[in-house]
Amino acid sequence: MTPEQVRCFREDVLNIVSQIPRGRVTTYGTIATWAGWPSHSRMVGRTLRYTPGAELLPCHRVVNKEGRTAPGWSRQRLLLEAEGVTFKANGHVDMQRHLWEPDEATSPESVQRAPWS
Repeated sequence: MTPEQVRCFREDVLNIVSQIPRGRVTTYGTIATWAGWPSHSRMVGRTLRYTPGAELLPCHRVVNKEGRTAPGWSRQRLLLEAEGVTFKANGHVDMQRHLWEPDEATSPESVQRAPWS
């Protein structure tokens, strides 16, 4: 990725995350796909972890494709449960019940660029 592509990717990731509804979750892979880089799910995680101001977004609503929360972030589960997200016996989010898929209105092309970019 060029520096400009990285900047646009970061903006798209943050814009998509900002739209995840309360009580729903989405995956790193879904966000990467909607940002136009489907094989960059790990980069979504790094973007959320290292972008200043990202903690103001509902980053706790992003989980892996199996519904696992981020290792080392015990507060994530508490935040999700406070929003009504349920977990299965194995500790994973009930993805059938809570998965949010962006729609055309959420696509990076239709979303205004983030003010922090």
